[in-house]
Amino acid sequence: MTRPLIVANCSGFYGDRLAAMREQLEGGKVDVLTGDYLAELTMLILGRQKMKDPAAGWARTFLRQVQDCLDLVRDTGVRLVSNAGGLNPEGLAAELRDLGLTVATVSGDDVLGRDVGVPGELLTANAYLGCWGVVRALESGAQVVVTGRVTDASVVVGPAAWHHGWSRTDLDQLAGATVAGHLLECGTQATGGNFSLFADLPEGTVDHPAFPIAEIAADGTSVVTKHPGTGGLVSVATVTEQLLYELTGTRYGGPDVITRFDQVRLAQEGPDRVRVTGATGLAPSGRLKVATNRLGGFRNQMVLPLTGLDIEAKARLLARQLEPVLAPIAEVDVRLARTDHPDSAEQEESAALLHVTVKDPSQTAVGRSFTGPVIELGLASIPGFHSTAAPPAASAYGVYAPGWIDASDVPAIVGLPDGTTVQIGWEPVEGPEDDIKPVGSSPLAGGETVRVPLGSVVGARSGDKGGSATLGVYARQGKAYDWLEAFLTPERLQGLLPETDGLEVTRELLPHLSAVLFQVHGILGEGAASGTRFDAQAKSIGEWLRSRVIEVPAGLLT
Repeated sequence: MTRPLIVANCSGFYGDRLAAMREQLEGGKVDVLTGDYLAELTMLILGRQKMKDPAAGWARTFLRQVQDCLDLVRDTGVRLVSNAGGLNPEGLAAELRDLGLTVATVSGDDVLGRDVGVPGELLTANAYLGCWGVVRALESGAQVVVTGRVTDASVVVGPAAWHHGWSRTDLDQLAGATVAGHLLECGTQATGGNFSLFADLPEGTVDHPAFPIAEIAADGTSVVTKHPGTGGLVSVATVTEQLLYELTGTRYGGPDVITRFDQVRLAQEGPDRVRVTGATGLAPSGRLKVATNRLGGFRNQMVLPLTGLDIEAKARLLARQLEPVLAPIAEVDVRLARTDHPDSAEQEESAALLHVTVKDPSQTAVGRSFTGPVIELGLASIPGFHSTAAPPAASAYGVYAPGWIDASDVPAIVGLPDGTTVQIGWEPVEGPEDDIKPVGSSPLAGGETVRVPLGSVVGARSGDKGGSATLGVYARQGKAYDWLEAFLTPERLQGLLPETDGLEVTRELLPHLSAVLFQVHGILGEGAASGTRFDAQAKSIGEWLRSRVIEVPAGLLT
């Protein structure tokens, strides 16, 4: 049996900590160093870059990291696997070859111009490829593998399948590696970054969290950890939060395996070591998700503080005065945020904020044609009229939409170090039947209750998937799970978060993680790039929920 493969992460998004690659290579042994640079929004950014420069379209920060660590990369012999190739893997590969590195590419994900079920003129359309192109690239002896739009987890699953010699039918092993990849893909979120329970930790614990490492065994189980002596924390709670992050369901569909996250179990094996077991795999569907982006038009926003007394009356006066300005604009969103406090000793704390956001196909309509008339109200409107910033210029925005395509129509194209290419096509796989077992809610605990924030008994993490928000909530103590399961229904969630009222809210249970998983469909409109919500990527919905004050059984607080 092969030894566990040590896979580390050095990026969770395009713009993450530049020093992460050096920290991982200098901190201890690493077999494969991976990085995730491609969010849904990033594909739009790269698409706009490539419109201006056909040689662009890849994540330049990855190249800067490699340039900074070139001697370390050569001396350690570490393999680098990254999706930083974005829309132009060969463009990045050429830069890396100029550094003297042996490079292979994985592409074929670009399906622009093909029918993926999304109407309109698209800017980008990229299918989520799986791990087997990465496996072939590593088999070629490449030290660096640069991919386009593979799934976030595939940059981890590929090296694990290559190292352990897994086949397409090793579904449980592929599922286990998928879980490990999901835990690594967002960088320090697995080691204490963005941790909802950080206030319970000794001060300074998560000031500079290290990037995570997974030791992936031949059976697909893994241990999540970090280099000794580095910052952050690897605990069952930090790992649970990352497991729940942007999870679209307990059956997590992928190009190579459907992973049952409801079977995953976590155990604290030692300081900063969490063992991950239990993942089981189902056969993939044969359909690939496609991330598409199109240019939606132009947007602008002005924020007007309403200070002191008569906040509602001031908002109504401004609404009447702005009505002729806003009427010709295609889409208008006016929101009053009651950030004001009565009798405040600080001026800023005495102000509410009126957010006026506009969107239109015409750049002119939301440029000076919008901001000029607003500023002209400066001496003719509410007392204390002012704006939080100078009038901004209109900016282009994009619209994300998911599409689908048959996997058999999208082979991975592997560019080998010798200049040749090979295609890795789809192969159907047979697997076990899905034994979905509904879990009934437990009765609510009785007895004395205490009115406290929900966060007193739960942790949470939220994020975005297209126009929907994902929200995972888990019990801080195991004994609280039965109460959480029974209490936090979709209807109760909508009551606690009124902005979700009227939207479709679905819930699934993950009892082995003491967690419930929600999808709030449509709350983000057409996605983060075009959204007008205060929190366009739903990053803080979990913290909003934890702040709501409710009646909690007193026994859960001891």
